[in-house]
Amino acid sequence: MTKKQSKNTVKNTVFFKEISQLSKQETIKALDSSLFGLKKDQIEDKQKEYGPNNFSHRGFVWYKKLFQNLLNPFIIVLTLISVYNFISFFVLNDDPNDKSDLWGAIIVFTMVILSVVITFFQDFRSYKSSEKLREMVETTASVFRFSRKFPDRQINLDDLNSVASNTKEILIEELVPGDIIFLSSGDMVPADVRLLTSVDLFINQAALTGEALPVEKHATYQSKNIKKVTNMLEFENLCFMGTSVVSGGAIAIVVATGSNSYFGTIASSITAKRPVTSFNKGIKKVSYFLVGFMLTMVSLIFLINFFTKGDWLSALLFSVSVAVGITPEMLPVIVSANLARGALKLSKKKVIVKNLSSIQNFGAMDILCTDKTGTLTEDKIELVKHLDPIGKTSQRVLGLAYLNSTFQTGLKNNIDKTIIEHSRGHNNPITKENYKKVDEIPFDFARRRMSVVVSKGQQPDTLICKGAVEEILKISHHVEIGGKVVPLEHKVKAKVLQLSQDLNSQGLRVVAVGYREFKESKEKKRVYKIADESNLILLGYIGFFDVPKKSAITAIKALKAHGVEVKILTGDNEIVTKAICNKVGLDPKIPLLGTEIDDLSDSELGAIANDTTIFAKMNPLQKARIIDILKLKNHTVGFLGDGINDAVALHHADVSISVNSATDIAKEASDIILLEKDLNVLEQGVVGGRITFGNILKYIKITIASNFGNVLSILIAAAWLPFLPMLAIQILVQNLLYDLSQLAIPWDKVDQEFVAKPQKWNIKSILPFALWNGPLSSIFDVASFAFLGYVLGAFASNNAPLFHTGWFVVGITTQTLVVHLLRTAKVPFFQSTASWPVIVSTILFTGIGIAIPFTIIGTAFKFVPLPGIFFAFLVAVVIVYFGLSQLWKMLYIKIFKSWL
Repeated sequence: MTKKQSKNTVKNTVFFKEISQLSKQETIKALDSSLFGLKKDQIEDKQKEYGPNNFSHRGFVWYKKLFQNLLNPFIIVLTLISVYNFISFFVLNDDPNDKSDLWGAIIVFTMVILSVVITFFQDFRSYKSSEKLREMVETTASVFRFSRKFPDRQINLDDLNSVASNTKEILIEELVPGDIIFLSSGDMVPADVRLLTSVDLFINQAALTGEALPVEKHATYQSKNIKKVTNMLEFENLCFMGTSVVSGGAIAIVVATGSNSYFGTIASSITAKRPVTSFNKGIKKVSYFLVGFMLTMVSLIFLINFFTKGDWLSALLFSVSVAVGITPEMLPVIVSANLARGALKLSKKKVIVKNLSSIQNFGAMDILCTDKTGTLTEDKIELVKHLDPIGKTSQRVLGLAYLNSTFQTGLKNNIDKTIIEHSRGHNNPITKENYKKVDEIPFDFARRRMSVVVSKGQQPDTLICKGAVEEILKISHHVEIGGKVVPLEHKVKAKVLQLSQDLNSQGLRVVAVGYREFKESKEKKRVYKIADESNLILLGYIGFFDVPKKSAITAIKALKAHGVEVKILTGDNEIVTKAICNKVGLDPKIPLLGTEIDDLSDSELGAIANDTTIFAKMNPLQKARIIDILKLKNHTVGFLGDGINDAVALHHADVSISVNSATDIAKEASDIILLEKDLNVLEQGVVGGRITFGNILKYIKITIASNFGNVLSILIAAAWLPFLPMLAIQILVQNLLYDLSQLAIPWDKVDQEFVAKPQKWNIKSILPFALWNGPLSSIFDVASFAFLGYVLGAFASNNAPLFHTGWFVVGITTQTLVVHLLRTAKVPFFQSTASWPVIVSTILFTGIGIAIPFTIIGTAFKFVPLPGIFFAFLVAVVIVYFGLSQLWKMLYIKIFKSWL
């Protein structure tokens, strides 16, 4: 942390300590706010003073991005070569008419400019595209502001429900100090806030402290202990930007936003560098491999030329030109263009890519872990049964469940919403009764239940608990049957469990409802705790039907066809999950429960996890452990989650996927966001990721193989010929034309066989590909040497320009057109045809290469016109080369079992 940051942190600590010690009314006044909420003119003034409520998102700093592009290893090599050519022309050149070094410097420098500018432009386009896509994924906050329609409306700090119903959603960037906001389970804390009212509020501060366990926060404070607090995060009535609400609810007032927040003040010192993805690791390895290959070949060519020709300067210049010829300087451009185009294509399929490099992981994914709700089933559920413990329909069970769902202030899930809608739609009598909320014990993922305490008139407080059947049974000692309360004996309990299992086997999700009455005096207000969830009376069940998605069956088949295995990680029970899996065509096999997982070692779990489809009754940490175990088995694991309990698993997955309707935490943790929670959309994204990766692999492998063949031909020519096989400037021109033709690769098609299975980086496959295909091109280069020398008489020193021209034309023609053959494992044109941009590009630049010797430009580069017989030979070379290369490719595939 810098001195400036340290001073700001100390200053903030003092400020927050003062805010923490103020009363609620004093806090509101100090922040120039009121219980009526901020008015429009106040908001505008504060936005001008404090700016937008963001700091972490960095804009496009053009000079930094330009500098990063210049640091590419290939660009550095080319820049050094260009500088050397300039020095050679202005310092070492004795012939004023020989401007080949100058032209060489200009061409190399042009390559540098093209590569850097195109990459920069692609980065800028990617930035603009991602900005548009980010706008589609909005993170909002619930805020209470002054309303002209209801000028007398003000906040009741004692009633969270009334505040929640009167808030509106705004982008978190629009928050200003003094705004009054509502927080509930699943929300990210959108700014630094002072709590005004809280109910069982637990905050996850891991983003700031690294502490995994949530801490309890409340609106009150202990003034006697405040002097001992030195860390702002320890203030019990303050919550900070970057943290999240695990459970409970609160009304809070915004204290600091953006760069003035605690997170903003020390952001540079606590923001860890993003882990390097497997894609970036692969690109880095390829880059170093290519640089090493280039340095080795250049050194070898220099030594051979020096010892055979005796002119060290000529040998050095030629070697430098060869270095340019075998440097894939367009690699940064091709990679950037592919990723940017991939992201844009995926966005049209309703898949938003937040992190471009995650596209490769998307395509490499071979296991998808997901919850069943919303993916295998519709997000909406139907309430089909409300039964007492012996299976009779009970309005009382539905009524108490309605009170529980209505009065809870946490994140209302589909179950709560369905209970409320069903009760009101069927005119349940309890919806019209005058119950009041007394207290609440919020849901958490360990207990898997939640309770509210209600009262009516002078009746005793009633705790109503709703949750997983097993959890409610654990804390129930009695059962109500036919209006009578009887002990929950073993036989009765067995019948109750059997009924629950019968409902589960029908594909119903079952929630149990229990209650407890507290007959103590109401004069003294009681605070209810988790310990009060005991000695309950089991009242009955609510049964919900998860409607399977019609698209799930086809989507699962499509994912399987593309090598992606679907596994279900759910908090629900295994019986319901099996029923759903059977309906959508997913083999449930033998489910594994969360309780069983805890008893297994990593090696034991790893042996089981591969063959398990359903992982049921899972808590968030168990989900994350399953993902880690699968990754250790060399799988690329994707996780699709949208809830609070999915945040940990999303962080652990290779590809974290969420949906636009997910909680803020889930969206923030994701690399990929689906605008529709549909496996069909996901399958399209997987295919798109593989297409993008396939086109990157094409350029890398084809270019390396081509360059290796060229280097081998140069080595043979250097030992055979009395002159250089091609002038330095001519090599540069040939390489420039080839590289420009490859700019169409991002628009190419990819064979279905390639996208049918997960694709991962395999650096070891690059060398065999180059060693197999490169020498084949050299055979035809040697044949060209023989034709040029023995048929056209180009071996004579005075006829060297004819040799240079002939090999230049053969090289640019075969190197460019062979892309059609090497881009696919199939027979080109008949079984697999390139996209029209690739076809146009290769024909165009081949035509330019053939035409150059007949132009003024060709004369400047010391080319000469070629006789007609040469073009007959050229056609024959291309036909035979294509035919032999196809047979050579088929043999390679038979031996190595793959192509790209």
